[in-house]
Amino acid sequence: MSDASAFSFRAPTDESPLVRRALIGVAVLGLGLLVGAPLVAVFAEALKQGWLAALKSLGNRDALSAIWLTLTIAAISVPLNAVFGIAAAWLITRFDFRGKAFLITLIDLPFSVSPVVAGLCIVLMFGANSLLGGWLVAQGFPIVFALPGIVLATVFITFPFIARELIPVMIEQGRAEEEAALTLGAGGWHVFRTVTLPNIRWALLYGVLLCNARAMGEFGAVAVVSGKIRGQTATMPITIEMLYNEYLSVAAFSLAAVLTMLALVTLLAKTVLERRHADQIAATHRH
Repeated sequence: MSDASAFSFRAPTDESPLVRRALIGVAVLGLGLLVGAPLVAVFAEALKQGWLAALKSLGNRDALSAIWLTLTIAAISVPLNAVFGIAAAWLITRFDFRGKAFLITLIDLPFSVSPVVAGLCIVLMFGANSLLGGWLVAQGFPIVFALPGIVLATVFITFPFIARELIPVMIEQGRAEEEAALTLGAGGWHVFRTVTLPNIRWALLYGVLLCNARAMGEFGAVAVVSGKIRGQTATMPITIEMLYNEYLSVAAFSLAAVLTMLALVTLLAKTVLERRHADQIAATHRH
């Protein structure tokens, strides 16, 4: 009898029911402690003094300003990144040129650079003490400690999400359909609207959802460029920190609950999108 036959081999996934239940239990416990418990704690603290206290804190002028500012920033930065992401993905997947690898590295740069460092770079470039920033302030168009600076920081931080969702899809689709449409006499814009955009629409929507979630929750870069001016440049994450540091726990957790619900709505939309259009989105995660 050979040595190999002396042992019984089994597939790596062929585990006993007890082992499977134990692994599932560990996974559920980990998710419960790391994800479920903090979510429960946020809503429990927000409602600690009742619904009326939570709603009253959300009706505060500073809280309403933070909510409006956060939604405004997301409404501006997400469409901008959609345009930039489509343009970058189109350039990378449809043209061959020197420096393409470097461009892809630049797209991934926000994933590697600390948001605080990104905010500091914006302050150095557009602050009142810089040449360009000082001129803009003199013209009445300040960037730092104002809405444009917050939007600029958010766009930088969230830029890779849409481009990185589109590039693998457009690479897999290739250029055949677009070249055929051009051969038949269609113009570039017509080809984009009727051929390219329908093929990438689900990946684009998926990237938009991810971009929106990050835009609403960004803290580091926005904290640097906003100046944390209460009621003016304080977004929801920044206002939550300010309220918590002032020991206004109900107000802080009520606003955190609103931000959490916005994130959960985004997650729900992402889940529905994945279930209904799994085949179209699957190509996004093959690379």
